[in-house]
Amino acid sequence: MAVNLVNVEAVSKVYGTRALLDGVSLGVSEGDRIGVVGRNGDGKTTLIRMLAKLEEADSGRVTHSGGLRLGVLTQHDSLDPRATVRHEVIGDLADHEWAGSAKIRDVLTGLFGSLDLPGFEHGLDTVIGPLSGGERRRIALAKLLIAEQDLIVLDEPTNHLDVEGIAWLAGHLRARRSALVCVTHDRWFLDQVCTRMWDVQRGAVHEYEGGYSDYVFARAERERIAATEEAKRQNLVRKELAWLRRGAPARTSKPRFRIEAANELIADVPPPRDTSELMKFAGARLGKTVFDLEDVTVHAGPKVLLRHLTWQLGPGDRVGLVGVNGAGKTSLLRALAEAARTQGEKQPAAGRITVGKTVRLAYLSQEVGELAPELRVLEAVQQVRDRVDLGKGREMTAGQLCEQFGFAKEKQWTPVGDLSGGERRRLQLLRLLMDEPNVLFLDEPTNDLDIETLTQLEDLLDGWPGSMIVISHDRFFVERTTDRVYALLGDATLRMLPRGIDEYLERRERAREAAVPAQPASPESREKPAGDTRAAKKELQRIERQLDKISEKESKLHAQIAENATDFEKVAKLDAELRALSGDREELELRWLELAETV
Repeated sequence: MAVNLVNVEAVSKVYGTRALLDGVSLGVSEGDRIGVVGRNGDGKTTLIRMLAKLEEADSGRVTHSGGLRLGVLTQHDSLDPRATVRHEVIGDLADHEWAGSAKIRDVLTGLFGSLDLPGFEHGLDTVIGPLSGGERRRIALAKLLIAEQDLIVLDEPTNHLDVEGIAWLAGHLRARRSALVCVTHDRWFLDQVCTRMWDVQRGAVHEYEGGYSDYVFARAERERIAATEEAKRQNLVRKELAWLRRGAPARTSKPRFRIEAANELIADVPPPRDTSELMKFAGARLGKTVFDLEDVTVHAGPKVLLRHLTWQLGPGDRVGLVGVNGAGKTSLLRALAEAARTQGEKQPAAGRITVGKTVRLAYLSQEVGELAPELRVLEAVQQVRDRVDLGKGREMTAGQLCEQFGFAKEKQWTPVGDLSGGERRRLQLLRLLMDEPNVLFLDEPTNDLDIETLTQLEDLLDGWPGSMIVISHDRFFVERTTDRVYALLGDATLRMLPRGIDEYLERRERAREAAVPAQPASPESREKPAGDTRAAKKELQRIERQLDKISEKESKLHAQIAENATDFEKVAKLDAELRALSGDREELELRWLELAETV
């Protein structure tokens, strides 16, 4: 039986006149991997802070098991600004000690790209003080993951990670023995990592078995049976369930819900988008030309990001754009936007961008535009337009669209200056859509948005007739809202990926395996014959793959031992296998150190 790590008993927390949590009782046991979801401001972060004893409850109590090793990633790190990355992440370990640890190498490579931390001026010896918030957050995450923990509590761990980093983190957490409680709006990540869900709503926490897909089904079923929730919310949940059940790409976790019940629940739900109808309407609004690029070169300062690019964004095209940081995703959008703004007069360094005469572009950048703080939410939207045509005979007033985006009637009179970061992001999206654009550029649109708002945005975009480019680290959002994926892989070219983000991750993995491992060079290494060095590098890569496989096998054996704790004969057999693996690991790590000296 799994050991209980944390008990939350009848906990309540009030802020002002609002009860965020009201008599909540929960538990976390060994092996639990729990995802926490809910609207922004409903108490998700408060719940996990109290669970970790970083914040006290007004009533009730939180107890930890004796000797609990707890690791917490909060939204604000406690790193020493005067320290180096090496000091905070690796501590006092000598180079040969940390370089001989497959776990440390895996974490550094997964979060930073390689062991020499590309992008950090002095690598591990970079001082933390001047670094950006995103860089500091990755350092804090690396520090936590390198340590041994019984329970890891993570608040938005995927923030500031790209698609590749998120995929690595999901795999790493699945392989760990630590229990996990995680607040995130990244639905693909929840589906990959979590086996239970906590839904924080109006002071209560509802528990569900399974990952995000299972949670969507269970919530839809609960609302159908209760028949008390508003029709709009219910329909949105059923629509998302329909998308999940009808073959969403990259859905690798096995669903726990009953397939027959799910099929019955969505029998009358049409596909999310009528693609042919939308393409027809988009063509009527946009004509034949949206953006045509011919032999285009895009620069960022002296660096060439894209070279000799010939590409077309047509009417009704819905494109997801992924790629390594610094490859030019945002720069490409800016070049297109600048050509649209100047009606083709402002052109890139080389080549030509032709812009359709009827293009009305709305560009959501990563920076939230400032509005007068005394302006009310509804007034800020009505400044753009009072009513909006959503196509196919659908029309909404500014107030109705505000409600759809989570601004209830009383919230519509809140001054902009009193809004949270997520609420301002929602308001920015609202203002863009009220301007009735026929082309949308969305650069990281999911930042600071909760899952319910994301679902509403996806529903709105399902019926939106126009061309769209989405840059996002939120894999679920990209797969849900776009029809094709293009990638910038850092080689100044743009490639279409028929198999989407799965193909992107496979290409990046092949590129890593083909690349030379970044290891600290020594004077002796420069004197080695080139053939010897190449062979050593290949063997190093082979050993690292073997060590990763051993780690996976060890995790599975530990889980099997826990499941069969009362079967002493089976436990003894599993323990023997574990000891054999441990011996193999030691031999491989010794060989790795020998080869590292050669390289």
